[in-house]
This record gives sequence, structure tokens and C-alpha cells, in this order.
Amino acid sequence: MLNEIDLSRADLNLLVLFDVVMAERNVGRAADRLHLSPSAVSHGLGRLRRLFNDPLFLKTPKGVVPTARAMELAGPIADILTRVKSIMSLTEPFDPATSSRRFTIGAPDGVSAVFLTPLLTELNKAAPRIDLGIRQLLPTAGESSPDRAWREAFTDLDEHVMDIAILPMDNIAARFLSKTLYEEEFVIATRAGHPFTVDPTLDRYCQMQHLVVSLTGDAFGFVDRILAEEGRKRRIVLTVPNFMFALAILAETDLISALPKHFVAMHAQRFGVVGTEAPLSLGRFRLNAVAPQVAMMDLGLVWLFDLLESVGRASTTNSKGLSQRKRKS
Repeated sequence: MLNEIDLSRADLNLLVLFDVVMAERNVGRAADRLHLSPSAVSHGLGRLRRLFNDPLFLKTPKGVVPTARAMELAGPIADILTRVKSIMSLTEPFDPATSSRRFTIGAPDGVSAVFLTPLLTELNKAAPRIDLGIRQLLPTAGESSPDRAWREAFTDLDEHVMDIAILPMDNIAARFLSKTLYEEEFVIATRAGHPFTVDPTLDRYCQMQHLVVSLTGDAFGFVDRILAEEGRKRRIVLTVPNFMFALAILAETDLISALPKHFVAMHAQRFGVVGTEAPLSLGRFRLNAVAPQVAMMDLGLVWLFDLLESVGRASTTNSKGLSQRKRKS
């Protein structure tokens, strides 16, 4: 680690130089990227070697190779530079039309499949140089409390691993800002022409063979808890790890599955899958975009947060194609 004397003579530009040489593994190419002469890069590497008391990069006929110490430093230095860039962005005006920033959004896959396409459409029009990373968020297995089930997502927000999380819960801690994007409920998805759509009663539902979306393969879901309260149960024939895979399987089999209504409305038609109103109450919940309050100093993040809210509401309001039947008693 650097001591206080080292820090007094440290130069942030040297860390930038280190990062570029690490990426290029060639002094000449690094010099081109940094708009410096090769001798200036070599001089900077000399200062770095003295600072860290290690050769850092060893010459080879094809360029340079990092030492073990350089490999240890690469991750922390890249992280430092990322955080510095983030801090500096707070001091600059944000113009979505010219910004080339990258944002990371976390959401369950059944949620990102609803908002992502319309969000990309809006970004293409208003912010064509902004890039996105989408992380799949999953609740902690076996946790019934939303606070505990999604605690890893809140940790990632606190640690700036992602910028915004979209979560199916309402009780958000005060250190976070949250906005509702849309409300969701579940319908019963089947292939078109499935016998269940003709007779969508609770008895018929329990007689069917079911598919459950579960990354871990756990076949017991929230529907089973609701059925147990009614003194009923179902047979789960298959679990699959994501919602799109579920649609593909439903299209080719007689399996049925409880899937999010807006997801079905947006994507089921291409698979020949339809949604039918559930014969029992499966609940209704809100999807909220969440970000740390302290991050709202970042005008770019504020802009994306507001855009998500607008896109979420518009995309679900305009959802078409859901074939839904009234529940029969």
C-alpha cells in the first residue's frame, strides 16, 4: 500500500498511464492512445516503478508483460479511475445528446424484458451515444420477506456496482429514492388453443401440468403458497431459468405457467402463447426504480431515472395483444 509520503508525490496521470499500458501491453500503442511520445511513457513507467518499488512491466520482443505486482494493482487502479470519472461527471453539465456514459440497470428478467426495448428506442432518439448494462436480479432463495430477499440488490446499489435497480417491493429504505414504473400482476400463459382457455376454473387449473420459472430449480413458488391456503396443490412438471425460455416451452407443450401480465402482452404473441385471467387471486404489485439518494447529485443519473419512469408507464399503458378471459366461478 502507498504510505503518506508516497501519496504526496503520487500523480493521477501515472495511474492513467498504468491503466493504458496494462490494456495495450505495448509502450508505442499506449503512447498513441495517450497522445504522448514513447519516451514520455517510458519516463512515466520509471516513476511508477519507483513509486511501487517494482518493475511492473517487463520488455519482450512484442511489447511488455506485467509483473505479478502489476496484475495485483490492475483491478484497484481501474476501480480508482472509474470512481474518479464518476466524481468528475458530477461537476460537468449533462447533455444526453452528446454524453457517452455507460449506466448499469439491474432488474429481474421478466421486468427488463418489459422496459428494455422501449428504453432503447428512446435512447436511440435522445441519447444515441449512451450505453447500458443490464444485470439480472434474483431474490435470495428461501426468503419470504422482500427486505431480505432483495438485500443483495441494495448492497450493490450502495457499493455503486449498478446505478438503478428495479424491484417488486414498496418498503424502500429512506437512503434510497424510488419511483413506481408500473403495476404488475400474473396471468396464466398457455399455447393458443389450450384446453384450459376454454374452461379456466380453479379445479381445471389444479389438474393441469405446470411450468415454473426458477433459476435454482426450486419447484415451490408463491402460487403454491396461495394454493395451500385454499387447501389445494398442483403438479409442477418443469422448471426453467428464465421467462423467455418459458414462452418457448409453453408454445410447444400443454404445460401452463403463471407469468407477468405485461411480459406476456409484449412477448407472447410471437411464440403463439396467450394469457388467461387466473382463476384465483395471485396478487398485484408495483415495480419500483430505486437508486441511492446521494447518487441523485449526478444529473445524468437523474435524467435516466426520469426516462425510466416515463418509459415504464408508457410501455405498459400501450401493451397490446393480451388475450384474456374473464374468470369463471
